[in-house]
Amino acid sequence: MTNQYDCIIVGTGPAGIFAAWELCQNSDLRILMIEKGRDIAERHCQMAATGKGCLHCQPCAIVSGWGGAGAFSDGKLTLTTDFGGWLGEYTGVTKLGELIDYIDQVYLQFGAPAEVHGLDKERVNQIKRRAAAAELLLIPAVVRHLGTDRAQGILARMRQALNDKGVEVRTLTAVRSLLVDDKRVVGVELANGEHLAARYVVCVPGREGSEWFAKEAQRLGLRARSNPVDIGVRVEVPAAVLSHLTDVVYESKLIYYSPTFDDLVRTFCMNPQGQVVMENNAGLLTVNGHSYAAKKTDNTNFALLVSKSFTEPFREPISYGKYIASLANMLGGTVLVQRLGDLLDGRRSTPERIARGLVRPTLPEATPGDLSLVLPYRFLKSLLEMLEAFDRIAPGVYSRHTLLYGVEAKFYSSRIELSPQLETAITGLFAGGDGAGVTRGLAQASASGVLMARTILERC
Repeated sequence: MTNQYDCIIVGTGPAGIFAAWELCQNSDLRILMIEKGRDIAERHCQMAATGKGCLHCQPCAIVSGWGGAGAFSDGKLTLTTDFGGWLGEYTGVTKLGELIDYIDQVYLQFGAPAEVHGLDKERVNQIKRRAAAAELLLIPAVVRHLGTDRAQGILARMRQALNDKGVEVRTLTAVRSLLVDDKRVVGVELANGEHLAARYVVCVPGREGSEWFAKEAQRLGLRARSNPVDIGVRVEVPAAVLSHLTDVVYESKLIYYSPTFDDLVRTFCMNPQGQVVMENNAGLLTVNGHSYAAKKTDNTNFALLVSKSFTEPFREPISYGKYIASLANMLGGTVLVQRLGDLLDGRRSTPERIARGLVRPTLPEATPGDLSLVLPYRFLKSLLEMLEAFDRIAPGVYSRHTLLYGVEAKFYSSRIELSPQLETAITGLFAGGDGAGVTRGLAQASASGVLMARTILERC
């Protein structure tokens, strides 16, 4: 190994992988990828293996490691420019569409399935009309579903391909700081004090590294603006309740403005016949959802999130979101689950009440409890109003048996000022993906990696 590289990539999620892939395919640059988590072959969740609940492994195999949090996600490639982040603000919609088409072909090359959902425009328009009558906006999306099980195999093949191309990878290695000299990046300092030099640094630490990156950007004097913080619950219902939607569009992306507070509420990460899972974000337990290609359950789950933007003088949206999520951990020792009927009746759920419900929880480790003790009234009111509206196009969503898991929170870093090529005000320092607050999804994160790599290639 050497301490001198042409390009260092901090993070091995989709943005980092596609940056490395684009660079090694088109040059002989010396590339190093640094990852604080484990390699793809060593990523095993002990909670899933033992069934004893979260063991608080550090780093968490679910959210850290080769492939990023996406390695264990449901693996949806959203092949549209309408949502999944803000990359189009930098590239323009046309170029973003071209980048998404390109990364989609790469995923196909490494084993993504040929099937695509959401192409039946007539049936999609029928759902849009019904949604509009319920004051919901359906954003149609073409989705290629990899599946949690298939996604890991695709990422493992990408890992091997990069290795064959000579890309060096250091796992279980944390970056302490970015090294800058005279407004130009010169490398990184590792947690063990080692200095690594590079002409270019691509910083793509993922959501798990967003707080670290925000602090580094502040230390380096980079201007930033706060992204909204998304806080809510994961909803679980019988799969039959939503099959008339998921069979057509798979990912029902619905937008709603609550009548009481005019807050934006949205569905996110819908998993037909999937399962609810737990994530450990630096000791903070939150909830998420997976959907497998081969293994199916009787339930469908989705996130229901209230997007809240904060104004001056408040500058800590990530800390706020983590504080809300920590209340659930404090009350239950883990994430909470509550029947909707119990929440509406003003009582906590108990194991006996959950057992009497018609929806069998796919996350049995969740503690029955009371989400009204966790979520602020404004968030809770907006979420309930959205569920009522959703019930008008999918009767059964607002059932008293519907399960709500909390807290689900999406932490997106403050967006620093970037050029159209995602370069910071520090020459040679690029930032992309979810951890830089530029994207929030697999497709746009991958596309951001390609965009940064092509700029570096042009300069070399």
